[in-house]
Amino acid sequence: MSDEAMIEALPRAPRGKGGARALRREGRTPAIVYGGGADPLSVSLDYNVLEREIGRRGFFARLYDLKVNGDVIRVLARDVQVDPVSDAPIHVDFIRYVAGATLAVWVEVRFEGQEESEGLKRGGVLNIVRHEVELMCPLEAIPEFLVADVSGYEIGDSIHISDIELPEGVTPTITDRDFTVATIAAPTVIVEPVEEEEGEEGEELEESAEEGAEDAEGAPAEESEDS
Repeated sequence: MSDEAMIEALPRAPRGKGGARALRREGRTPAIVYGGGADPLSVSLDYNVLEREIGRRGFFARLYDLKVNGDVIRVLARDVQVDPVSDAPIHVDFIRYVAGATLAVWVEVRFEGQEESEGLKRGGVLNIVRHEVELMCPLEAIPEFLVADVSGYEIGDSIHISDIELPEGVTPTITDRDFTVATIAAPTVIVEPVEEEEGEEGEELEESAEEGAEDAEGAPAEESEDS
């Protein structure tokens, strides 16, 4: 289940790009809250608080309580616009929480049990096909992440979405097939180049020949019997 957090927000009047830039100079980030049958609400958030929350895993799967002028609005982050140069968040879209509503959400997949996987012990490689899976979730039952246990898998086996336990009421958005999330691939064998070994052996022979020549030059010449 996704946890919940409180964020202080201030109301703001939409003032275009100039107003948004002024807010950012003040250390605040513009945002909007929409949906739930109510009018859109423009707010601003403390930049440091927002950056900290975005840095936490599961930002888009976590319900937030926005406190605006004493009122609390439960929301879910839907989109973050970032600066193309600095990657700093410059605008956030939130959707209002409505009890019983469902929403398509991308949820991270985490892999466990690598130490107990016979395939990985034998040198196999965990090939992750999907780091995230899109799920249709009730807003109050959004998982922060999914767990894929690979402990019983051999080389050549695949982990499908049906092998991962989903919370009650949560279903994949892809419904026409049991899609693959990861596989245990065969190990890759690296063969050392033969040329390199032959080159090293040739260098050793050449060095031996040079040493022999030096020894011959330094040895005293034999006197002939006629001298």
